[in-house]
Amino acid sequence: MANIQNVSLERTLSPTQVWALALGSIVGWGCFVLPGDKFLPEAGPLAALIGFAIGTLLLCFVAVSYSYMIRYAPVAGGEYAYAYIGYGPTNAFICGWALVLGYISIIAINISALALLCRFLLPGVFEVGELYTLAGWKIYTGEVILMICTVLFFGILNYRGISFAGTFQVILAFMLSAGILLLFFGTFTIDSFALSNTTPVFAESRAPILSILSIVAISPFLFVGFDTVPQASEEFNFSPDKSKKIMIFAIIWGGILYSMVTFAVSTAMPYPDMLAKMGNLKNAGKTAWATGEVCRMAYGNLGAVILACAVLGAVCTGINGFYVATTRLLLSMARGHILPKWFGDIHPYYRTPYKAILFTICLVLLTPFAGRAVVGWIVDMSSVGTAVAYLFTCLTAIKVLKHARSAQAPIICSWLGAFTSVACMALLLIPGSPAYISAPSRWIMVIWIAMGIIFYFISKSHWITLTEEERKTSILGRNDLPIFFDNK
Repeated sequence: MANIQNVSLERTLSPTQVWALALGSIVGWGCFVLPGDKFLPEAGPLAALIGFAIGTLLLCFVAVSYSYMIRYAPVAGGEYAYAYIGYGPTNAFICGWALVLGYISIIAINISALALLCRFLLPGVFEVGELYTLAGWKIYTGEVILMICTVLFFGILNYRGISFAGTFQVILAFMLSAGILLLFFGTFTIDSFALSNTTPVFAESRAPILSILSIVAISPFLFVGFDTVPQASEEFNFSPDKSKKIMIFAIIWGGILYSMVTFAVSTAMPYPDMLAKMGNLKNAGKTAWATGEVCRMAYGNLGAVILACAVLGAVCTGINGFYVATTRLLLSMARGHILPKWFGDIHPYYRTPYKAILFTICLVLLTPFAGRAVVGWIVDMSSVGTAVAYLFTCLTAIKVLKHARSAQAPIICSWLGAFTSVACMALLLIPGSPAYISAPSRWIMVIWIAMGIIFYFISKSHWITLTEEERKTSILGRNDLPIFFDNK
């Protein structure tokens, strides 16, 4: 049987493919559904655009820290490996555990988006064989079969090699970007288009600064996809030095795409009227989708085709990108003996972590039966886990830069990245905050933490017996790389 000791991952990812992985993971389904569901109702047009700009800037500081760490340790696992370098195996476990559910849930939310897309574009086609209703979301046999086939398609795609998956990602990223550009410029042709439609520019239910902070706080979730870059760094066919430009360009372009869609929804008609119209559709039991309505207003029946291309690009790039991120994280945790060695096996021919991929497929196959609302609760909670991973990476980068005394890297970027991570966690977890996560999300987080504590003590009995040299070799692929924690 193949083993990580004698088979390595394939180094075939080009800079363009890595950028497409990052962008496609950043701009997922949320870019199309959140303007009408969250950005405009809870923040308002101007607050949302300002929040995107601030979030983009702050996450660029985090990305700079990631680029330092990619150069220092270009291995699969990303944040998990970085947390080990800076703070040891226990903190590495905390970081990895915080991320793995978030990654899997983002695959799940993109899978579940296919059902909503079909309900809007092909009403009634897949809504056959009603099974049950869960948290207000009806589960249909037709949609379950559609989502299962999608899970299996992308699972097999990743199983058979990263090279083809990367090429497919580039095509999908182009579809995504082209579709959003057409939506944005098409809005200007709508008879009811006017900049005055953005009034009130801030949410009437809260102060302007709180409206902006409600968007900034979820930046770790909105831009989470850029950290597919470090997860795949062991498979680069180019110098890790290019990773900084790749991540920053992906974050900036992602922020622009989020802004374009939100601007389109807020200007096609007075956005309070648009929100009221969507509310009436929901109350009537119909599919309410503000972005889809704008596309229809701009292009008529052709709008469905344009939107389908854009959304399919977003959904499929998100699924593909987070398949890569999830399975490489599982691989790295197996290398550190925190997960069973089984997860670390690499296919002798395809050179992919095929058992981690099979495990991910099995978990995501639960999505069609869970319903979109339940998956959404998990995604909300995952913003906290993402911020935890950002914090570990930025703090480790500070230690590495101090050790190297490098003039090439202003350490202030890592400090600003760490501040961003702490601020986002505070906004998500402090009661009364404009971004305070919902009660179901908090309960899921408590359950996940409790499971982590149990799993930690079960696995610790094994990895605690390893020497630090053995752990370094397993996680980092070498034992001569300096680490920065007290291992006594």
